[in-house]
Amino acid sequence: MAISVLHIKNMVCDRCIRTVRSELERLQWKVEEVELGRAVIEGVPTEEELEKIAATLLANGFELVTDREEQIVKDIKATVVRLIHHSEEPLEEVVLSRYLADTLHHDYKYLSSLFSSREELTIEKYYILQRIERVKELLSYGELTLSEIAWKTGFSSVHHLSAQFKKITGLTPTQYKKKGDFDRKTLDNIQKE
Repeated sequence: MAISVLHIKNMVCDRCIRTVRSELERLQWKVEEVELGRAVIEGVPTEEELEKIAATLLANGFELVTDREEQIVKDIKATVVRLIHHSEEPLEEVVLSRYLADTLHHDYKYLSSLFSSREELTIEKYYILQRIERVKELLSYGELTLSEIAWKTGFSSVHHLSAQFKKITGLTPTQYKKKGDFDRKTLDNIQKE
């Protein structure tokens, strides 16, 4: 039987994956696989069925993507989120341009140009913003030292982490932690300041 790949915006966590799977099954689709940004279903939906899937996803805060370039931008975001928030791979060993090109099977110059034109920020800036959100998350837990957080989020030192953190938030990590008001953003809402 044929399968269809649905590209879905705003999926950022395991709960999103469970929700998409559940909603597709509720619509009586046999779900082969769901991961950040995509779902694989058995069969080929008609236009009417796609509209029903799109409406159901939208009601849950997701969006079915039909534009090819938009799919690629979504794939870039999902790959960065997965790398920073869901991977055990040490970030200091990752060369982002190579990682994205290898993972998405496109030339990095193309990916970079497309992302910048669609999002009005560079992939590198998006990557840093996602890393800073991960730092905020880890600071809010209070379980790791700044050195451990710097290592876990791919910063070369506590000084480098602190400089980037202050540049983005206006506070040092220590000031942020002392403030206690953890103003975190949802991962699908990270964009230029």
